[in-house]
Amino acid sequence: MADWPDRPSSEGELVIAEASGSHLSWLLEAAEAASPVDAVEAVTGELGRTLGAARISFLIADLSGRSLVRLTVEPGDHRVARTGSDSGWVRRSGQEAAQVLVFDDGPMERALREQTLSCTRRDAGWQVLAPVTERGEALGLLELLLPDEPDEQVLETVRWSAHVLAFVVIANRRHTDLFEWAQRRTPPTLSAEIQRRLLPAAFTCEAAAFTLAGWLEPAGSVAGDTFDYSLGRDTLHLSITDAMGHGVESALIATLCVGSLRNSRRQGLDIADAAVRANDDIAQHVGEGEGFATGLLASLHLRTGVLTAVNAGHVLPLLARSGQVEPLALPADLPLGIWPGGGYLSTDVQLRPGDRLLLVTDGMLERNAADLDLASHILTTRRDHPREAVRYLADAVVTVAGPVLPDDATLLILDWHGGHQNPRNSHAGADAHPTTSPHG
Repeated sequence: MADWPDRPSSEGELVIAEASGSHLSWLLEAAEAASPVDAVEAVTGELGRTLGAARISFLIADLSGRSLVRLTVEPGDHRVARTGSDSGWVRRSGQEAAQVLVFDDGPMERALREQTLSCTRRDAGWQVLAPVTERGEALGLLELLLPDEPDEQVLETVRWSAHVLAFVVIANRRHTDLFEWAQRRTPPTLSAEIQRRLLPAAFTCEAAAFTLAGWLEPAGSVAGDTFDYSLGRDTLHLSITDAMGHGVESALIATLCVGSLRNSRRQGLDIADAAVRANDDIAQHVGEGEGFATGLLASLHLRTGVLTAVNAGHVLPLLARSGQVEPLALPADLPLGIWPGGGYLSTDVQLRPGDRLLLVTDGMLERNAADLDLASHILTTRRDHPREAVRYLADAVVTVAGPVLPDDATLLILDWHGGHQNPRNSHAGADAHPTTSPHG
């Protein structure tokens, strides 16, 4: 039998592992017995009763990346009194209430950003905050208020229960709009709704050989940006695209572009052929020269670190290596949809362990963001997890060009580690040795 790295190495650790394992079946049974709308409450209720918690909640991260949301079905005022970091306001839809807790650099924000369990003495007991995370995707926090100071076994049970909760959320949000509603501060426009559906289900992915994260900061009128990724057995596929125009028109072009690229990827076409097909599909369905999208398409061979890229009239990617940030020289072909029947060139680039690659759209660079020294900010955030780096860089653009952006600002960060054959070193859904951000 394989000697797994995370195998309990002492009798005490074995007791904790066995307790967590037996509790796992109770949590999953509770989730399956409940409606998808009630699955999270079923899990937290079961855990709360087991640990004797005075209060237990799941706080979901909202789509802005700047607050957490506590879902309840209890009546309450539209305003919630400020009590330390646990303050905000309530949105309502029928019986549902979403309490918005804006980040204030307090324990909740730090626990989420740094992916660490927090245990703090409060007047009413001990507040425990555990990240709810899957493969580095920070879905939110599990919050408990316990009457007595928890020991290590209780804290470990909370950690693993929070990890189980991540899978419960991922599985059940496929069946209901409740979680999506909770994450939205304001009702989206039709174009924003279309754009949202074009993005990957998870914005972050951790693996042994790489870590990646994407972010889209929308313009006042959606401008057709998308990013996408998909992991094969030995290949990571990446893309970032920018459809012309604003509003529904650009969203429809983006839909054609992303749909064509995904269709080609799932049929096993290489990226040069995928670019040809997307070019022809957009030209055919929008009209020759009447609509187009720029794009950067890439596939990363995980055994060798060779990145194969196609530049369809897009902004050059940026490579952070050895303390320097330089554009990656990729020959530019025409944007997708300009001229049907054309060919596209691919270029190979050898990545080195420790490299950080950034794919961006021109909203990160356009004239209103001219005062942003992007290269300097990239170096400042170089040691941050990509999940935190994309958020920080997007915030930096909003600071100099916002609060309402004239163009979508989108970026995808890839950290290349190498060692594709190695097992991933993780704990409760997150990298076991995360970098932390001083910018949170």
